[in-house]
Amino acid sequence: MAVIDNIHERILATGIAEAGALLDRLGAPGDPLWPSPTWIPMRFDRPLAVGADGGHGPVRYHVTAYEPGRRVEFTFHPRIGLTGTHTAEILPHGPGSCVLRHRLVATSTGKMRLLWPALVRVCHDTVVEHLLDNAEHAVTGTVARPVRYPWRARLAVATESVRLRAVPVPENARLLKAALPHPDLADAYAVRVPPGTSLDPQTWADAIFRNPPPAVTALLRLRNALVAPFGIDRGDASAFDTVARTDRELLLGTDAGHLDFRASILVEPDDDGTTITLSTHATARNRSGRGYLAVVGLFHPPIVRAMARRAARAAVAPRPQASRKVSATR
Repeated sequence: MAVIDNIHERILATGIAEAGALLDRLGAPGDPLWPSPTWIPMRFDRPLAVGADGGHGPVRYHVTAYEPGRRVEFTFHPRIGLTGTHTAEILPHGPGSCVLRHRLVATSTGKMRLLWPALVRVCHDTVVEHLLDNAEHAVTGTVARPVRYPWRARLAVATESVRLRAVPVPENARLLKAALPHPDLADAYAVRVPPGTSLDPQTWADAIFRNPPPAVTALLRLRNALVAPFGIDRGDASAFDTVARTDRELLLGTDAGHLDFRASILVEPDDDGTTITLSTHATARNRSGRGYLAVVGLFHPPIVRAMARRAARAAVAPRPQASRKVSATR
């Protein structure tokens, strides 16, 4: 059975003590190394110490060795299909510098025999290089050669870090419920994103409604062309103006001749991430409005889902640091 021996390292222009202080914060709140929110954060059931159990997303492991400021070893849970360890350590390199090294030594079992070469290896390499970029940026303020995300890593980020689902309109969407308490159309979609994304509902509203997918923009233009003969108002950007807000909820919408429309953006953070819920209420004013909702109700769910998913993926997309370019695995 082939042994995976995967090594990444970076020379850091700082002393061992400063680099070791970064290493000691792995998995802690405000972890400066782990590339979140692009990837699901590393989390443990206790502060970093031998016996601490956790991982990142579906990749589970526990701490089996720890030398504060110098070295931490994680042993994989066998159920993930890897038997072995991955280790991060600080090594001396000379005056005013040191090396941050990450090494994974393991054998693959079950499905992981196929998943490692097909997908997991490229994601692992990308995560670790991004982590090394963060270490370099923490000690120098720049990154000389940043990691570039291959398409398989971008696909994994979009799949694992952004989870969208249909939900009931939240009880905490109080602005929405007060504005249109008896809607003819009501739905809500929640997307879960890792910690580190914006907690400002206005930022999310702008991302969702001011930058929709091109297909949605085309559908809205088609809608405006089709509704005019039926006496229905043509929509414009003012339909998504903010009308009220609290610290965690933002309400936007408009009143038109055929219906009243409101949308709520509710931001609910916790220790493991943030839930962004986009809820819609619409109330018909007349027969045209009722007919319009009957048709729009068929297209509304996929359109809203596409808009929310696009905004969430943009929020977790890897952002280059200043002066970054690709760093090779050594």
